[in-house]
Amino acid sequence: MTAAFVFDAYGTLFDVHAAVRRHAEQAGPDHLRFSEMWRAKQLEYSWVRTLMGSYRDFWKLTEEALDYTFARMPEVDRSLRADLLSAYWKLDCYPEVPAVLKSLKAGGAKVAILSNGSPDMLAAAVKNAALDTVIDDVFSVDAIRAYKTAPQAYDMVTTGYRLYPHAVSFQSSNRWDIAGAKKFGFRTVWINRTGLPDEYADHGPDLILPSLESLPS
Repeated sequence: MTAAFVFDAYGTLFDVHAAVRRHAEQAGPDHLRFSEMWRAKQLEYSWVRTLMGSYRDFWKLTEEALDYTFARMPEVDRSLRADLLSAYWKLDCYPEVPAVLKSLKAGGAKVAILSNGSPDMLAAAVKNAALDTVIDDVFSVDAIRAYKTAPQAYDMVTTGYRLYPHAVSFQSSNRWDIAGAKKFGFRTVWINRTGLPDEYADHGPDLILPSLESLPS
């Protein structure tokens, strides 16, 4: 029996590309590449800093990744910086998310977020999407000062809920995150929204879905 459904936040519940999409016209024809580079550097910084043991909170990494992206793509007007950062605090959730989470909560399971995001970022995203009534707990790696896929990040859930890993269903759109959660012992569901090829074959997901809509309870 699944005692807790735990979700990654960015890319799984919240659309990380929504910030740039809101300003696509001002950003210009390369806005998609700009958004993808911003996201890629944000993640890269989290992994590198965890390996170095030099933690910085996720908001600071988000700012630094954006500055790098502007430097790499000077054709995008840097005056958009403040607007893009402001939009990141109010990312759209994917359309199926509210109904799915409400259904899981109604079934009696714990519903939680486990994210690299800072507590303030996550609180703003949850409130903006009106998910504060269905999310039981938000676990931010800021408490341990190490980013996923560090095992201690996933252990926050099992310790907090006093559960064995196999009682947790973990959902993420990030294949690397699924690999880390699978190795830790969670039941894993990869939400492969963009049809990416599989990787990390030795730590495969238990289920692959195109969205959260058909997530089994």
